[in-house]
Amino acid sequence: MSSAPPPIPVTVVGLGADGWAGLTTAARSALSCAEVLIGGPRQLDLLPSADCAGERVAWPSPLRPAVPKLMAEHSGRRIAVLASGDPMFYGIGRALAEELGPRSLRVHPHPSSVSYACARLGWPVEDTEVITVVGRPVARLAAALHEGRRVLVLSAGAASPAEIAALLRERGFGPSRMRVLEQLGSEREDVYEGTAAAWDRPPGDPLNVVAVDCRRDPSHAAPRLGATPGLPDAAYEHDGQLTKRHVRAATLCALAPSPGELLWDIGGGSGSIGIEWMRTHPSCRAVAVERVPERAARIGRNAAALGVPGLRVVVGAAPQALAGLPAPDAVFIGGGLTAPGLLDAVWDALAPGGRLVVNTVTLESEAVLAERHRRHGGELVKLAVAHAVPVGGFTGWRQAMPVTQWSVTKPATAARTTPRTAPPTAAQTPAQTATDEKDQT
Repeated sequence: MSSAPPPIPVTVVGLGADGWAGLTTAARSALSCAEVLIGGPRQLDLLPSADCAGERVAWPSPLRPAVPKLMAEHSGRRIAVLASGDPMFYGIGRALAEELGPRSLRVHPHPSSVSYACARLGWPVEDTEVITVVGRPVARLAAALHEGRRVLVLSAGAASPAEIAALLRERGFGPSRMRVLEQLGSEREDVYEGTAAAWDRPPGDPLNVVAVDCRRDPSHAAPRLGATPGLPDAAYEHDGQLTKRHVRAATLCALAPSPGELLWDIGGGSGSIGIEWMRTHPSCRAVAVERVPERAARIGRNAAALGVPGLRVVVGAAPQALAGLPAPDAVFIGGGLTAPGLLDAVWDALAPGGRLVVNTVTLESEAVLAERHRRHGGELVKLAVAHAVPVGGFTGWRQAMPVTQWSVTKPATAARTTPRTAPPTAAQTPAQTATDEKDQT
């Protein structure tokens, strides 16, 4: 058996704007005993030198890659890491737990800015949605905007309130009430408010949280967006290559996203499937693969406008462009189905339990789906939608092109279709044929 002593746990202490005065006795004791104090410059300045004699180390930028290096450099010493508020709520605690393991940490949480803000506003914490724009695009807020909702935005700095107000106006939420809460918990705590439509205040304190009472302007040109898949087609910028609203809702139902899962949206077009997959839960991820650069750029714009700027866009033809992508939980193919090797590549990439959904409108591709249905099972359906349109002085039905959809879950006993260990490279497979089947779906 090894006689090496157990590693010294890393202490993580949450600090509020009130600094040393707001800490518990246990947290103060941990900081006083620490040989190394690691934190941001603002946090380190809050500690009195007389009580905290340890070596002070400021986090470099970017922070996350520095975590293992700093922990290794000071291994064997008593380390205390400083965090803002609750270290496990959008804080450094997560990175440390992932790097060192939760058993190697001793966490002393402090009330988070969310707890302080809800206490000042009288908002129930469990009914309040929280969005952070610290190191993230402000566009993430767009997915949380619904009439009557209360949202707290963790600001990235003094400029955040004005950026948030601009986004609210652009998305049709100009009447929303905004309150900016600064230096929560300190003697300099302050709050000011206004509507997004009339927001003209200069930047204030960088340590702030923005509370938004969402109110939608019914006269705004932007369409109303619900919380379920099947957003209005008008919500998307597109060139005709768009999975239409009703088919899109049925497609997302078949894909059945769950929190944390990853989707490959192949033949992304306007990005609607990947976007609405990600809108189902903040932890859902998606990669859109699109061979046309103009469309790929459009996908990025749509993702930002609809609140999921984290959608990854890969420019290239499948299956070549799939090489090196993280393994998916689900795959949607909306275009390029007849590309040699594509179905085999995505089937091999799926783990048992993974889902595959394919839409097509052409007879050639329909024949491919029928053959795959015979081989792998699943469900083969035809989706037909008709819209009422004027016919002279009357009204009649205009039928959209029917969509054939195959959906299947890969069984645990599925054999690989090819000996490949990864999707083929460009040198192995002919280029994808120029099919735009989604134009009609």
